[in-house]
Amino acid sequence: MTDIAWIDLALASARPKALGALLRYFRDLDTAEEAFQEACLRAIRTWPERGPPRDPAAWLIFVGRNSGIDAVRKRSKLQALPDEDVISDTEDAESDIAERLDASNYRDDILRLLFICCHPDLPATQQIALALRIVSGLSVTQIARAFLVSESAMEQRITRAKARVAKAGVPFETPSPEERAERLSIVSTMIYLIFNEGYTQANPKHEAAAFSDEAIRLARLMLHMFPSEPELMGLLALMLLQISRRPARFSAEGEIVLLEDQDRCLWNQLFINEALALLDKALRHRRPGPYQLQAAIAAIHSRAKRAEDTDWTEIDLLYRALERIQPSPVVTLNRAVVVSKLHGPQEALDLIDPLGEKLGGYFYYHGLRGGLLKQLGLTSQAREAFDHAIALAHSAAEAAHIRRQIDKMQEEAAQPIAN
Repeated sequence: MTDIAWIDLALASARPKALGALLRYFRDLDTAEEAFQEACLRAIRTWPERGPPRDPAAWLIFVGRNSGIDAVRKRSKLQALPDEDVISDTEDAESDIAERLDASNYRDDILRLLFICCHPDLPATQQIALALRIVSGLSVTQIARAFLVSESAMEQRITRAKARVAKAGVPFETPSPEERAERLSIVSTMIYLIFNEGYTQANPKHEAAAFSDEAIRLARLMLHMFPSEPELMGLLALMLLQISRRPARFSAEGEIVLLEDQDRCLWNQLFINEALALLDKALRHRRPGPYQLQAAIAAIHSRAKRAEDTDWTEIDLLYRALERIQPSPVVTLNRAVVVSKLHGPQEALDLIDPLGEKLGGYFYYHGLRGGLLKQLGLTSQAREAFDHAIALAHSAAEAAHIRRQIDKMQEEAAQPIAN
């Protein structure tokens, strides 16, 4: 690995820890980010010549802190930053400043940084964009391409998000156990949003496709900091189980391949094995949560060698438990798929019909409803539901999948009835 490649990897790995500590010190996101960027520039200039520091994150915190102080002093027309030799030759001062800024609070620094990015006042798209920019360090250009918007539009989106966060005023004191649990839950939701933004992409070369890998990296980081949290184990297990199916989810032409039709030999068994071990460990804590239950459902699919071997009864029980813990029309919609497998399309249709008011703008609601009506032979109503689904599709692959269902229905209707 070249010096530059090693430095890039070290800076990316240290970013959440260093930026979180600088944020706690300066209590201003822009100042902390500018200080970290200046520290990174100095690292690129000095590390190849002087060698890597003992602790890259501590070095970045120390240099970033001094750089940030210098910027504040310049704005106040005060004295300048010490010479480069004084900053770069950190000696024991590096460890001392890292101890004061970091110490045992670094977990809360990173948690606070992530929590700021997914502040409840921000819409989901701004949460994802801000987290990818601040925590992951992706460029505005990369994020804009992923969201199919211009760079200026994405820059404005991130700027507005920062302004809203600054106005909201996130507390910097160490959170209580209750507050920490709440923040963990919110951060987990944001990480899963990032994952899904990439998971839905049919094209592996699309910018957003990498978001799933970044979400898994963030989940690993969170679990490293909070190793006894079963929901973090469940979240990581769920994402690993889902990403294990990525090679089989789309055809070579980019068409959606349903779970029951996927070539299970293409599933990544290493991811599956890691996820199953995580899930077993999580369930031993006997504190079931939504991510653990969703991971348990995905695990049943992963253990089935063939689609017909799937234990739908066990999946139904898990969905019922999920409905009790986290009632949601989307959870009920997912359980309806299981009900159709166990009890037929009519019972599943009866289950989802009351959800029409809440899920009227949801692609999967109309897609499932159309499929159930098609099974019942109600082609006219099925066509209407499928048309709604196409209008709500988020991608060309989703729309094409529904059109294929319509084409099949028309082909079956055109076939002559045997005497």
